[in-house]
Formats: sequence, structure tokens, C-alpha cells
Amino acid sequence: MEPLTKVTKLQEMVYELTVGDVMTRELITIDSQALVRDLRELLRANRISGVPVVDNGELAGIISVEDFIKCLADHQNGCRVEEKMTRQVEILHADEPLASAISKFEASGLGRFPVIERRGGKLVGILTKGDVIEGLLKRLETDYQTEEIHRPPESDIFEDIEADATTLLFQYDVKGQDFKRAGEGSSRLKKTLKRLGVRPDLVRRVAIASYEAEMNLAIFTQGGTIAVRIEPSVIALEVRDSGPGIADIEKALQPGFSTASDWVRELGFGAGMGLPNIENMSDELHIESQPGRGTTLKIRFSIGEVQHESG
Repeated sequence: MEPLTKVTKLQEMVYELTVGDVMTRELITIDSQALVRDLRELLRANRISGVPVVDNGELAGIISVEDFIKCLADHQNGCRVEEKMTRQVEILHADEPLASAISKFEASGLGRFPVIERRGGKLVGILTKGDVIEGLLKRLETDYQTEEIHRPPESDIFEDIEADATTLLFQYDVKGQDFKRAGEGSSRLKKTLKRLGVRPDLVRRVAIASYEAEMNLAIFTQGGTIAVRIEPSVIALEVRDSGPGIADIEKALQPGFSTASDWVRELGFGAGMGLPNIENMSDELHIESQPGRGTTLKIRFSIGEVQHESG
């Protein structure tokens, strides 16, 4: 297997950030009883292409400039918003990983998602593709400045250990359905690898694979563990759960973004998320799974020469 060795900082941040980190919090909304012709000025003045419809603080639907144009074509601009809005609204949760949001943008073809608190269902923001790009670039600039100020000296912990064989073992426990803490284990692993002197391009590959695996544990199972073994020549992850299992492993490994749009490709994706991304990041991936009895992923990364990278 030929892994993806050039992984940018931008790609890595897609897994670290949540929807709430980059969404627009200053909401522009409209009441369902407002007239559709009132929508024109709202969209024009704020330079937006759609707004959530909110009644008594709760999301009732969403209406877009396309809906307004249809009303004009049908000479119905005097009707009320509730007559033309979309009631079955696809949403995102504020604590949802940004990687999941990008996948939903690509799969749905939508330009915006209302963002809801997981508990209580309160509308707290809206996310557009522009918010995703702007949020990533802001975080990229902030992290770059922080790294330049606090850049640690390069080292390799194994150089200071005198032994015939050396192995470091770590374990991270992942709780199922705990979306607020999903990704914490992978974030801790990434910090640990940096402190051990693992080169940046390899840290990014391991982090992305670990984030994908951890999200799968949090979303699809009741939880599991990520066991990490580090030796001078290899980093090995073993991800175990007792969840529903995978009925068709070959199908699960099929790329999900084979027809990815330009903006998704520009973020560095296009070969699929989930298991396809784990496979793409690693040097070796072995999957053992039985429906109803859980899944084990064995992921290996070779520690070799430093890869010169951009981004």
C-alpha cells in the first residue's frame, strides 16, 4: 500500500476543530409569518443566500434565494415564508467534528447548515462553506505563530535510551456517543508523539488516522480503546470495539469522495473519509470484524527518513 505521506496542517485541523469553532454565531433569521417579499431586502442587505426560519426561538425551517426566485417566477412574492420554506432541514451539531460537516456538505450539495445544540436543540449558529475555509485559515495562522514562538528543540527519545529493545505503550479509552469528548484521545496522542520527537509529517498521518478511528468508535459503537505501541522503527495502533461490526469490509473501504467537488479537493480530500482515509494515511491496515461482535483495526506506520513536505 502506498500511503499519503504529504499531509498538510490544514488537513490535520479538519479533525481537531468542531463545527462550533468555525460557525457564524451572529444569526440572521426570519419569522415564518413574514412575507416572502421581505426576504429580498434581508438577503441583499446582509449579502447572504439563505436564512433559517425561527419561531419562538426554535428552528422551523430554512428559506433560500432560490425559493425567493421561484416565488417571483410564480408571481407569489406576497405569500408568507412558511408557504415556501423547507421544513425538513438537515442540521449540524455544534460539537460535531468539522470533518463530518465537510462530508455532509459534499454528500448533500447544500450551501449552508443550521447548527443546533445537541442538548436542548437550540439554534446557535449557521455553517457555510465559506465559514469552513475562513475558520481553517484563521486557525492555521494562529497555530503557525504559536509554533514559531514555542517551537521545541528537535529530539528523539530513543537516542537517549540504552537497551537491546525498547517499546512504549499507551492506551486511550473512548466513550461511545460522547460527541463532546470525541477526538480527545487522538489529540493527546498527537501531543505525545510531538514530545517524543516524531517528525511532523508522520505525526499528522498518525493523528488523522487516529481521529478517524476515534470518531467511528464514538459515533457507531458504545466505545472502545486505542492502544498505541511505539518502537524505534514503527508506530502501531490497535483500535478495538464491541460494536455492530462491519458486514462488508471491502465495501466499507471504497472511497466516499470519488466525485469530490473542487473545494473539498482543495482541503486535501477526495479519496474518502473513515476507513478509506485510515488506509490512505497508513503503511499497513488490517481489519478484523464480525457483525454483532465488534471490530479491530491494526494500523502501522513505518518510521523512516524525514519526508520534506509543504503546508
